Amino acid sequence: MLGRMSSSNLSCAGLAIALLGFGTAARAAGPAVPVPLRVPAGARLIARFHATGAQVYGCAAAAAGQFAWTLKRPDATLFDPAGAPAGTHTAGPTWTAKDGSAVVGEKLAQADAPTPDAVPWLLLRAKSSSGSGQLNQTTFIERLQTKGGKAPATGCDAGKAGAEVRAPYSADYLFYAGGAAAPAKAKP
Repeated sequence: MLGRMSSSNLSCAGLAIALLGFGTAARAAGPAVPVPLRVPAGARLIARFHATGAQVYGCAAAAAGQFAWTLKRPDATLFDPAGAPAGTHTAGPTWTAKDGSAVVGEKLAQADAPTPDAVPWLLLRAKSSSGSGQLNQTTFIERLQTKGGKAPATGCDAGKAGAEVRAPYSADYLFYAGGAAAPAKAKP
């Protein structure tokens, strides 16, 4: 089939894959992942999705009568390496694939994103899973290549208590099965 495609079609396809970050080289090399966020030895990549959506924050009372934006939930669509919708990312945090399989994660570690306006990169452990599809065997999840998604620095006060804001974001989520001993859970 590749032999029948024109070079311009191949170039466009290659560019689309490169822009999504799912090319063979990206899978092999990937971004430089900080040591605390690396999955344990023996873990194998079973799925990779690019998420686009929002981190949803609520204005709520914090310590000493102050108010702050706090994360309520992600609300994103997952896309497969070809750019087709492949599932959702919602509260829990939960990832649900189109095949109905789902995994709920819990944070083990985080590291600042390379850009200051992006939510942190994360390593999560699967807390539970359901369904018999693609995400059923997930043991670890990495959130990498984040863009945007941080809570507003201002605008939350007593007059806005209960209000929600959506901070647009995108990220790559890598799902792994197996792996040696699980890393220790992150300290709060």
